[in-house]
Amino acid sequence: MTRIGRRAFLGGLAAGAIALPAWARIAGSDIRFAPDRELMVPVEGGSVYVRINGDLKGPRPPLIYAHGGPGGDHSGLLPLTALAGERAVILWDQLDSGRSDAPLDPKNWQVSRFVDEIDRIRDALGITRWHVGGGSWGGTLAIEYGARRRPDTASLIVQSPLVSTRSWIADANLLRARMPAEVRTTLEKCDTAAPPPEATCEAATWDFYRRHVIRSKRADGIAEYRARAPRDAGDTLYNRMWGKAEFVSTGTLRDYDGEPLLKRLDGPRTLFVCGEYDEARPETVSTFAARVPGATFKEVMGSAHSILSDQPEAYLALLRDWMARHDAI
Repeated sequence: MTRIGRRAFLGGLAAGAIALPAWARIAGSDIRFAPDRELMVPVEGGSVYVRINGDLKGPRPPLIYAHGGPGGDHSGLLPLTALAGERAVILWDQLDSGRSDAPLDPKNWQVSRFVDEIDRIRDALGITRWHVGGGSWGGTLAIEYGARRRPDTASLIVQSPLVSTRSWIADANLLRARMPAEVRTTLEKCDTAAPPPEATCEAATWDFYRRHVIRSKRADGIAEYRARAPRDAGDTLYNRMWGKAEFVSTGTLRDYDGEPLLKRLDGPRTLFVCGEYDEARPETVSTFAARVPGATFKEVMGSAHSILSDQPEAYLALLRDWMARHDAI
């Protein structure tokens, strides 16, 4: 679900002020680190940080995209800002994540409340029509939002989603069973009452992550951008709502089941996507897509779960084509 612990993810990056370029080149396009506009939007429980690149009044409907986690932030989605010359791109940090308020109140940790954030952002920005997407846990929110059948939704983009915890853990168990015997045994021991040392478990976990979560280095500047908001609330949220690692669910989402929502999606305007090596396995995501009449499924070759890091050029091209075909009412 794409919440990698901040300490491990940053890998010891120096703290403090870091000079960033205004943009970085990726796949022939520009990542925009500086927003054209930013604001705090009131939601139930606090306010969330929202940033916009591009013209909200442009001829093409904007794209809003939800980050993973729970407890991630928008930094990994920055490659999407390469689309801002064509349409506005809206990113935000969910409550208790990134640059947003962090009350860490368990009463806020309801799936429906996180989905409501999308509506509050739409209202604050005066959006009348947009494309709604999300990856991993963000894909969960996209499905939940799509099931509401808002008339302002030009299309729905569901990338590498958690559709149900049952199916997610089944995929994780299958992928773990394919790991080298030594790694697999270590991971099994890490789930016991007497686990190996933390460093041993972390190394084995990262072996899984390198295969199925992220297989390549993020674009230049993204880790540094993320380090500018060194808040630990997201780690707490991930642990409380999900668990200690991608393949263990002990939190409030341990019984989550969004599969009944699939029949409520607008199939012809719904795109399911995942990576070739994704922890949300192509076999599973394509099966979910098949349960949505008229929906489209695409597999991004050479990518794991973090498609915008592993294969940004391919994913941006896919999104450009998809949204262009669904811009019209």
